[in-house]
Amino acid sequence: MLTLIMILMVVLPSTGHAAITASTHINLDGQELALPASGQVETVDGTVMVPLRVIVEQLGYKVSWSNKAQTATIKKDKTTLQLVAGSHVATVDNKLIDLPEAPLLQNGTTLVPLRFISENTGTTVKWDNTVKTVFLTTPKKIEPSVPDKTPDTTTPADTTNASALQAISFSDSRLTVTLNGTASPKYSALTNPNRIVLDLPKTAFSDSFLNGKVMNLGNVGKVDVAGDPDVAGIRYSLFSNAPSTVRVVMDLNNAQKYKVINNNKGVVIVELDGAIKPASTINNGTGTTTNNGNTQVSGNPNTSTDPVVTNPDGSTSPASDPNNDPNTTPTDTPSTAVPVTPGSGPGKDGKKLVVIDAGHGGKDSGAISLTGRYEKNFTLPVVLKIQALLEQEPNIDFVLTRSDDSYPTLPDRVKIANDLNADVFVSIHGNSTDSAVSPSGTEMYYSRTSSLSLAQIVHKHVVAALGLSDRGIHQKSLHVTRETKMPAILIEAGYLSSPKDEALMYTDAFQEQLAEAVVAGIKEYLGVE
Repeated sequence: MLTLIMILMVVLPSTGHAAITASTHINLDGQELALPASGQVETVDGTVMVPLRVIVEQLGYKVSWSNKAQTATIKKDKTTLQLVAGSHVATVDNKLIDLPEAPLLQNGTTLVPLRFISENTGTTVKWDNTVKTVFLTTPKKIEPSVPDKTPDTTTPADTTNASALQAISFSDSRLTVTLNGTASPKYSALTNPNRIVLDLPKTAFSDSFLNGKVMNLGNVGKVDVAGDPDVAGIRYSLFSNAPSTVRVVMDLNNAQKYKVINNNKGVVIVELDGAIKPASTINNGTGTTTNNGNTQVSGNPNTSTDPVVTNPDGSTSPASDPNNDPNTTPTDTPSTAVPVTPGSGPGKDGKKLVVIDAGHGGKDSGAISLTGRYEKNFTLPVVLKIQALLEQEPNIDFVLTRSDDSYPTLPDRVKIANDLNADVFVSIHGNSTDSAVSPSGTEMYYSRTSSLSLAQIVHKHVVAALGLSDRGIHQKSLHVTRETKMPAILIEAGYLSSPKDEALMYTDAFQEQLAEAVVAGIKEYLGVE
């Protein structure tokens, strides 16, 4: 998508007024690009604008322009992107994405904001005003770890009618898997060591989830759960390619009660429900239970029957053969210590459900601070501190859109909140500007009038806690606040481009104050004591 959007910028007509910065440079992966006289880096109303033609001339994409519709269309492989001149909203495969600024046509050269490249392309960017140089670094492909055994990877995965896995996160003792489509999960609990295995038949990894990584049979990826008292690690792999099946394994520090919840909208949750006694002291049981649309399963300690999944329609299907689990031995057997605990997932039993979103992540570093630190490395620590506070609230359930350095797409983040019928959505960000003199302060954004009250209450708490300038509450069409169905806000806590703000924003004290203020505002809005 990165390259497609960049090409599209080249063909769009636009107007603007710019101040030419003489003798500018663009350095891409250590190589200086030759800039024509009309293609210099420029500043427009304090925003650094960079020419794109020198980058896209070497790319072989099909681009068409409709004068009548004022629409540019670009296609490659199975991806189609469209943008209407003057619009800040683009369409990628019929999905809307937000563009922070419209492109500028200046002296025959198309320019785009430097920050746009950082936020939407995954390319690390930096503007050095001293030497008038833009430095761009493209992301490198990272191969996931490979088990000791060498599986057969010659047969391509059968992805016919497969759902696409978009995101994996872990928060509040819940593993949340988001799919573009539905799945019929199969799962079991294993011992020696203790772990829960979740198989998703007819499911493949989405391109956005892999972010350039290779995931063949035997390749293993990991989700960071450092510091969790119950979960030692979470790993995922392509378990089978006929049909394509994704396996997710929760490695446990101790045996756990658990539930597997499938809302049939593309969200599958494994919810831990407390440690259990050794298998020899567990009461025997039937091993299965159901509720309306949500399913859970445990092994029966007295039978040789594999665990089963009971589907919403009452039918059952066998769980995966645990002996096929990657990195296990043939002696593995289904767990004998998984008692049934009824439940229906987060946000039930009178509890409010809050979805907390750490902006950016993974390939998307977000804005870059004055000292070269990434916005994504500010937002995630804040969200993890919010998580620690919400864990102490008995009347609030919560789910994180990401719990590590991963990149759920904007539609993925919205899908999690909408599919779980959350009561509130809060996205954490850090602000930035390319202006010579950066402002300082806190801003709050919302899109729909139904979100204004939430914005006002949380903004009140955040401004009072942080002590930065109050830069107000603004209504703006942002994807995560526009497409969510519940009250939703986006918090710009401070300016990473401000020496004053940046010096505070990466400190534990500032982040803790922000987390406490967000939780206090959420509780006041929801009326939770």
